Amino acid sequence: MIRITTILLVLFLGTSATTIAQKIQRQKMASTAALQGICGTVLVKQGNHMPGPGSPRPNANGAPAEREVLIFPLLNVSQVEAGDNGFINSVGLVKPIKTVKSGKDGTFCVNLPKGRYSVIVQEPKGLYANLYDTKNNIFPVTVEAGKSAKIKVEITHQAVF
Repeated sequence: MIRITTILLVLFLGTSATTIAQKIQRQKMASTAALQGICGTVLVKQGNHMPGPGSPRPNANGAPAEREVLIFPLLNVSQVEAGDNGFINSVGLVKPIKTVKSGKDGTFCVNLPKGRYSVIVQEPKGLYANLYDTKNNIFPVTVEAGKSAKIKVEITHQAVF
């Protein structure tokens, strides 16, 4: 009798734990949808992307990538030591506000207060950003109150356009 009670208790607790885990996952997904901050996808583009015979090329839109994504207060080119081909040698004493890793599907989300930010990815060769606005701000993203800014981070230093 004790064995049956123990088995039933274990089955009940296992089922309850699974149900709780599923509920937590649904809550996380719902909270991501209501996020105030930045959500995006990191994509790597490599090789020849020039128009011509054989177009369109496989992975023309890029392949999803796991990368560390660093969110800085808005940075200008004049504040950093720029390297070659989109790399940044140094951001001086400026520290990232948040750091998040994109998943295997390349996606990431980060909660942030409203404001303006620079998005930079960590590549094996160093910090990388290849998008600038007309004022030379590095990969600028504006977060508005109650909204999620949707972005696409394209790593293109190994591609030809």
